[in-house]
Amino acid sequence: MKVDLFDFELPVERIALRPARPRDAARMLIVRESGPFEDRGVRDLPQMLRAGDVLVFNDTRVIPAQLEGRRGDAKIGATLHKRIDLRRWQAFVRNAKRLRPGNVAEFCGGVTAVAEERLADGSFVLFFEGEEPVEVLLERAGRMPLPPYIAGKRDTDEQDRLDYQTMFAAEDGAVAAPTAALHFTPELIAALDAAGIGRETLTLHVGAGTFLPVKADDTADHAMHSEWGRVERDVADRLNAARKAGGRLIAVGTTSLRLLESATGDDGMIGEFSGDTDIFITPGYKFRAVDVVLTNFHLPRSTLFMLVAAFSGLDTMKAAYEHAKATGYRFYSYGDACWLEQEARTGATRTGTKENQP
Repeated sequence: MKVDLFDFELPVERIALRPARPRDAARMLIVRESGPFEDRGVRDLPQMLRAGDVLVFNDTRVIPAQLEGRRGDAKIGATLHKRIDLRRWQAFVRNAKRLRPGNVAEFCGGVTAVAEERLADGSFVLFFEGEEPVEVLLERAGRMPLPPYIAGKRDTDEQDRLDYQTMFAAEDGAVAAPTAALHFTPELIAALDAAGIGRETLTLHVGAGTFLPVKADDTADHAMHSEWGRVERDVADRLNAARKAGGRLIAVGTTSLRLLESATGDDGMIGEFSGDTDIFITPGYKFRAVDVVLTNFHLPRSTLFMLVAAFSGLDTMKAAYEHAKATGYRFYSYGDACWLEQEARTGATRTGTKENQP
């Protein structure tokens, strides 16, 4: 499909620079296969869900993956993208023309890294020197990797270390937050528990590639960056059991959705999964794992907008975004929520090409 089909204009004032306070005060646009859009709030979730439904969260934890430093006299910046091993990370480098394989980059706090290799996509493999764990080095030298549409408008501060982390964050490794889960608070979870709503977690370490626009003219020519994910066997078993009992699976965020789809076989059964996925979902894809997606509003021409267009239909999502713009919804990572529901779900596949399958 032509990437231009997924373009739209967004006034800059619609981009949220801070989250709602409290988090669960965010608005939520309801988008179904039929019927008008509904303007509701995240706090309505306990009334919208049914006992036996299961919310699936991503428990990845964002690390301070944005580094500033020098290579000789030149200023450089590095955004870590994906862990390779205990001391090596793949990173996108700003002012990369001043860094060559074999050079040493010097970052804040006495942290140094050797540029071992430049990859085909222009990123570098950085080897962090020293004996301290890389996680300790990053806490000392790094800052939270806010998306460019926020970081370009204001400085990153200490509040972002709290705001850009979900209450489920447990597994270090993401360089972008699974932002749909930012809306949840202990109070909201307590209300969901009281309503008999199930809750499961999986792990997908979100990479910086999530911020990159699709530069190809056609989706068939776009190469997805891979991300590491895991679905435990017992989690898969409980999710399959919930579906068999008639419960709906609600993917909280596109990261949960992408990993669930990666872990689901042609028979519709979710299986254990551990490894990289570069699943690229575009209109025409047959969804197998979930009934509802709770997500934020996404960038034009992005793989995430393509994904929601695959789930709910391109025309529907364009209309929903126009409604959201006209009625004051807040967009992107710190913005409001969008509930996407396929009413006719029922077990098997749902309408909605899967490109670059894992």
